[in-house]
Amino acid sequence: MTLKICVAQLNFVVGDMAGNAQKIIDCATAAYQEGARLVLTPELSLCGYAAEDLFLRPSFITACDDALKTVSAALSGLKGLHVVVGHPSGGDERTRSVSVQHRLNMASVLCEGRVVAAYAKRELPNYQVFDERRYFLPGHQACVFEVDGVKVGLLICEDAWFDAPALDAKAAGAELLAVINASPFHVGKGDEREQAMRGRVQATDLPLIYAHLVGGQDEVVFEGRSFALNANGALAGRAPSFEVASFAVNASKGAPGGLQLSASVAADGSLEADLWHALVLGVRDYIGKNGFPGALLGLSGGIDSALVLAIAVDALGAERVRTVMMPSPYTAEISWVDARDMAKRLGVRYDEVSIVPEFEAFLGSLKADFEGTALDTTEENIQARIRGTLLMALSNKFGAIVLTTGNKSEMATGYCTLYGDMAGGFAVIKDVAKTLVFKLARWRNAHDPYGTGTEPIPERIITRPPSAELRPDQTDQDSLPPYEVLDEIVSRFMENDQSSDEIIAAGFAVADVEKVTRLIRINEYKRRQSPVGVRVTHRSFGKDWRYPITNKFRA
Repeated sequence: MTLKICVAQLNFVVGDMAGNAQKIIDCATAAYQEGARLVLTPELSLCGYAAEDLFLRPSFITACDDALKTVSAALSGLKGLHVVVGHPSGGDERTRSVSVQHRLNMASVLCEGRVVAAYAKRELPNYQVFDERRYFLPGHQACVFEVDGVKVGLLICEDAWFDAPALDAKAAGAELLAVINASPFHVGKGDEREQAMRGRVQATDLPLIYAHLVGGQDEVVFEGRSFALNANGALAGRAPSFEVASFAVNASKGAPGGLQLSASVAADGSLEADLWHALVLGVRDYIGKNGFPGALLGLSGGIDSALVLAIAVDALGAERVRTVMMPSPYTAEISWVDARDMAKRLGVRYDEVSIVPEFEAFLGSLKADFEGTALDTTEENIQARIRGTLLMALSNKFGAIVLTTGNKSEMATGYCTLYGDMAGGFAVIKDVAKTLVFKLARWRNAHDPYGTGTEPIPERIITRPPSAELRPDQTDQDSLPPYEVLDEIVSRFMENDQSSDEIIAAGFAVADVEKVTRLIRINEYKRRQSPVGVRVTHRSFGKDWRYPITNKFRA
């Protein structure tokens, strides 16, 4: 006997209950026609993940309840089909209250128009980007239901990282663990998940199916990569990453060793490939789900804007991306040449708007105040703010969102201008360190998904020393340690919470450590005003990082 299972690895939109319900109905109907009798949708699939403080609104919970009824009714005629749907629950019909005393992160099992089983998530994560204890109470009971003679134990995401929920499901008779998930991507997370679930199946001696979400939601990205493991921990199948998929898994009963799973196995990507696809998906979904007609960015001839442009074109297509080169008195001729070259290679609209008249006008207006003072970062920042103003004006007029081009190294150290190059709506590479910027540029040049035969990023942009070009002969390294050193210090201090003493003990120069950690501390006020951007590391400057601006702690 073989039970056919479909993992609905779908891209949902937060708050679009009608649209999400229809996606579930369509996927389940198609899967049923192909022989599936169990369909697994991701965690909170009905409302999208994560809905944050929308969970506090009674009307939101009511809308989720209504959408669940819609899905159940639409699939009621499909005899024997069981569909697991993730949704919030707990509203009090009499008082319209959805206090934390009632709310649960639920999974309901729908069959022939009825809820035949239900499960409340037991382990509520409250770290990194997670804040589930703000919204939900934990469940306490195991949930096991039967489909075509197979007893399925249901778990939700974090539950499967702990021993008790899976062991309780086995004690209740489960022969297969079905885990529905919404686990945000960061570099290496896919392997971490598979390893953790491998430990779970070996502890329970039960096979496991991991049903995961795909898509971008504000700063987080979900990469899909659903998978199935047999009871011995061997990989039975894996869905593609960063793609919507109906991932089919066959569960065969009666074979030696108990229930055996089998499915297709999608290839695993490299670190750079996963990063690239995460950034592309994050841009595509942020712009698409929020209804922007396209994207706009300042193209400087430097590596950061070049990388962002390549990502934007892969995400949206060249026809929806516009670039503007805004030269100042300090812009090198090669910057013009390289910016034009790249825009031509990618086929995007390219305009040149000199900021020299505006810069001279600002200096003229401030002449009396600035008389007797030396040129410094003030004049540099004026140039950046002129550019930001021009880009935002074009955005206001034509509706395209401005993509900022600052990287994580710059965000960490404040090597960016508030209301200047930080002005915009989406910060594509704000969680990508400068050293990774170079790696991603080379990766994209080596991979040509569209068969154009053209490297999108001119080689000179990659090899040329980075510069803001806001004063004569300026380079980034005038103000910062070498990026190899800077990025490692940022990673140790910001991502991994090492103290300054620990970093120095690891062999880094005292002056470099003191400089970088000081810059991280004093620039928190800037980061609070930066646009949201794609999270690709296990700790980004976003929900992961909640440091006070006013702060005297120095260790």
